[in-house]
Amino acid sequence: MKFPNNRLIHITILAAATILVTYFYPRQEQNMYRYEQGRPWTYAQLVAPFDIPIHPDSSRIRQARDSLNKAFIPIYTRDESILDRINDSLYKKIGAFQANLVMPAVRNMYSRGVIPSSDERDKIPGTSDSLRLRNRNNVLSRKGVNEMTSLEHVQQTVSGIIHDQTLRQAALNIMTPNIVYDQEMSQRMYEQELLPYSIDLGVIQQGQTIIDKGAIVSAQDCINLATYERMLSERNSSEIQSQLLLILGEGAFVLLIFVALTIYLASFAKNVYEDKRQFLSVILLITVFFIFAVAMNHFIPNGIYIVPFSIVPILILVFFDARTAIFTHIAEVMLCAAFAPFTLEFIFMQLAGGCAAVFTLEQLSKRSELLRTAVFVAVTYWISYLAIELMLNGSMEGISWRIAAYITISAVLTSFAYILMFVYEKAFGLISVVTLVELADINHPLLRELSDNCPGTFQHSMAVSNLASDAALKIGANVQLVRAGALYHDIGKLSNPAFFTENQSGVNPHEALSPVKSAEIVINHVTDGLRRADKANLPSVIRNFISEHHGAGKAKYFYYTYCNQHPDENVDPAPFTYPGPNPRSRETSILMMADAVEAASRSLKEHTPDAISNLVNKIIDGQIADGLHNDSPLSFRDINMIKEAFIRRLKTIYHSRISYPDAPSKKETTVDSGNNTE
Repeated sequence: MKFPNNRLIHITILAAATILVTYFYPRQEQNMYRYEQGRPWTYAQLVAPFDIPIHPDSSRIRQARDSLNKAFIPIYTRDESILDRINDSLYKKIGAFQANLVMPAVRNMYSRGVIPSSDERDKIPGTSDSLRLRNRNNVLSRKGVNEMTSLEHVQQTVSGIIHDQTLRQAALNIMTPNIVYDQEMSQRMYEQELLPYSIDLGVIQQGQTIIDKGAIVSAQDCINLATYERMLSERNSSEIQSQLLLILGEGAFVLLIFVALTIYLASFAKNVYEDKRQFLSVILLITVFFIFAVAMNHFIPNGIYIVPFSIVPILILVFFDARTAIFTHIAEVMLCAAFAPFTLEFIFMQLAGGCAAVFTLEQLSKRSELLRTAVFVAVTYWISYLAIELMLNGSMEGISWRIAAYITISAVLTSFAYILMFVYEKAFGLISVVTLVELADINHPLLRELSDNCPGTFQHSMAVSNLASDAALKIGANVQLVRAGALYHDIGKLSNPAFFTENQSGVNPHEALSPVKSAEIVINHVTDGLRRADKANLPSVIRNFISEHHGAGKAKYFYYTYCNQHPDENVDPAPFTYPGPNPRSRETSILMMADAVEAASRSLKEHTPDAISNLVNKIIDGQIADGLHNDSPLSFRDINMIKEAFIRRLKTIYHSRISYPDAPSKKETTVDSGNNTE
């Protein structure tokens, strides 16, 4: 399956994932709690998002409210800034002369406190004979209305001082009360004073705790929770606009997380971002685990803690890199944290467990490494859970043994990453270190056949594998991938072993063929190799080594031979050119260099350091000049390091050996071949 190389694919993948995750996102009406009277409340502390009146008898509550409406004393606050504003406004509106006449009386009245007019006070619930004044320290003091000045009295006083009708009206418009009704505080106090009248059930105010985590659910709690769920369901079903806004907010939340992950991949993991199949694998992995977590949490109370989230960073680590694994894990945890019962605990535990998985599993090449990682994840879960409980509660009484059991199960399930790794690998055409190790086993049927039928090619492949692995390690490329790819790059020679120099023993069948026919046979080892790779179900990344190890280069020996035989002909290079493509990764570029260097090094007459250095530089510089590495992400620094690795390795292979002296003729000497150490 091939994808077009454009951003439309990224947008489509992100849009589809966002819609899917948003669709499965738990809504409040779907997220009803499961509880039993007499058993602990297993969820986080539940706080009322709105006032929840709980009353068995509506008439009784109605009578209590009617009584309180008559006796309730409303709460006011003093606005200290009003007098200064009145003073400034009077000087501007009526002039300094009139203002100086009015202000002494105004200051006197405002010092006592000016309350709203009687008409306005009648609209305020409660008695109009007195009020409670709240100071800056939130201390309430009761005041009688007759102890203060009404706004009507202020207006009468001002009217008696100012005789000009226009100025008088301007001054009256400026006068406002400085004792202001505090509606929020009054309402809060009103509900609080109503509680004694409905003490049987009471009123749970907004922000008040409905039930604490770990508390035993009583009969009263059951009534409160039932009322809360009923009101929540009614609100969500009746407020269509709020429901749409809720879905919009969830979609935006999900999209932002996916976009952040995409930006990270585009900036720091470009190979994953640019490969549409790999990009899809990351997004789909997050989406699948999210849906699985939603399902577990829906069918099992706190079931989200059973989900082995550590598998996500393990799979990303195995196929990509550690930094991408951690960032992907963060994205997964943040998506699921919004509906986790204990949000803080969930985030802390999952991030700790994911980091433990990544840091203890550098490369998954053996099953035992995964079991060891599962143990580390379990220990990390336990320590983080204990730490967060002690930090929040200051004791171990709040520890839920059910949660402890769940996180232990989750750690055990982490070992199933080995099975999921196989599925993930086959589904997206990726390749893991485990598979590469298995492919690099020389007992693999294809390599065994190569060893038996093409021993020279097999030895060449082994030498190229060692040479390329050394260079890959030097520049930080995938060593296991290069090693495996090098072992299989020439399997196409199995079709015609004798036509390749390393398998010949004195007889060269090319002597009886034309250069064009010889080039055809030699070039066909690439297509023959791809057919054998398909038949053996080799991964696509291994097939890339077969198709790219010669790139679009020429079979130069036969090409030059033909040109020399036909000096007057304008020779078409197409029959002598490999089908390609040119190397498109660092690993296949390394193999092309190592293949040519290893083959050419066998033809050197003298393996001196200078001869080896000149050979390596000549071959690699020639490939670069021919443009064979133009599609590869190798840098000039990488190429220089590869050259140094090749030269050092070849010098070691072809180092000079000492000459042994002849055995003494007068007595027998036994030479222990086991002491040959050079």
